[in-house]
Amino acid sequence: MKAVLTRTVTDAEGEQRLDRWFRKHYPDLGQIRLQKLLRTGQVRVDGKRAETSTRVQPGQAIRIPPLPESTPKPKGHKPKVSERLVKDLLSRVLYRDEDVLVINKPAGLAVQGGTGTSQHLDGALDELRFGAEERPRLVHRLDRDTAGVLVLARTQDAARKLAESFRRHKARKYYWAVTLGVPELKRGKIDAALLKSQGAFEKMEVNDEDGQEAITYYAVVDRADRAAAWVALWPVTGRTHQLRAHMATINTPMLGDPKYGNRDEFGLPRQLHLFARRLIIPHPRKGVLDVVAPLPEHFKAAWHMFGFQGLDDGDPFATLDPRAERREKIANAKAAEEKYRAARKEQIERAAQKAAAVKRKPKGRQ
Repeated sequence: MKAVLTRTVTDAEGEQRLDRWFRKHYPDLGQIRLQKLLRTGQVRVDGKRAETSTRVQPGQAIRIPPLPESTPKPKGHKPKVSERLVKDLLSRVLYRDEDVLVINKPAGLAVQGGTGTSQHLDGALDELRFGAEERPRLVHRLDRDTAGVLVLARTQDAARKLAESFRRHKARKYYWAVTLGVPELKRGKIDAALLKSQGAFEKMEVNDEDGQEAITYYAVVDRADRAAAWVALWPVTGRTHQLRAHMATINTPMLGDPKYGNRDEFGLPRQLHLFARRLIIPHPRKGVLDVVAPLPEHFKAAWHMFGFQGLDDGDPFATLDPRAERREKIANAKAAEEKYRAARKEQIERAAQKAAAVKRKPKGRQ
């Protein structure tokens, strides 16, 4: 490549480390070479210097300097996809039409590849065409250890519309989790900004000063005394490990979470008990897409262990409207600012009047 290029980060690539983004698009560019390009300012994100650990956001522009020509790979070369994986994914289709494909992603499967990851969903998408000319497109993602509903676009137009719905917060993603301990409030809102922890690999911590806004609603559906709870979750924002970090901040980490929880797990397998239960999103063509995933096997064991009843959470977030709440918050802040300005203006006017009165007062005889 002999010319400077600018590439835009897609919605599916959001929250990804910059070095991983380069590893995906320019696999022949080594880490040391990339670090040098970043140090010298040849690689920039939205015109600014960046680091390998910088997390790119959808819509950001990445400047790519001239790079050495990569060694061409044999025609038709691509990583071999496990037949077992393809068979499993085909059995996990929850909904399909000409625009979208919704699957029940298994826990343990990465959505995109990375170092040491040979089998991932992105690598298997060619096997999920179902006769279509276009390859399904990723429009959002789930963490490797999170199972559940994941929607794919089957056309370019559908991808654009679905991505826009996610970007404008028109999609609702509801999750279920099993927590160690029970939240003090049966329903609540966690508003705690998150930032990657220094010295911890892929772990987030609350940081109100430098962190990114992160908001989660939760509702306790059932409980096993004080030992554990079945909790429904709605992440209004979509930060890395948001639900896991937020539940840990209120001292109820998720069962089987090696990063944010380290307590007795009642003899159950050490597997993260978090899954994307339901997705509600405008359909690219018309109407609303509303898909529910079945309970994963490791959740069934927890249900049996703790005696949770049924599979209906009562739709605890149906009446919530975060956008209206946010508009009200902005309006209240604006009203408070206007009130402060009016009071300040009145204070200044009174001070000026007092000063003028003192100036007009005749001086006494000497």
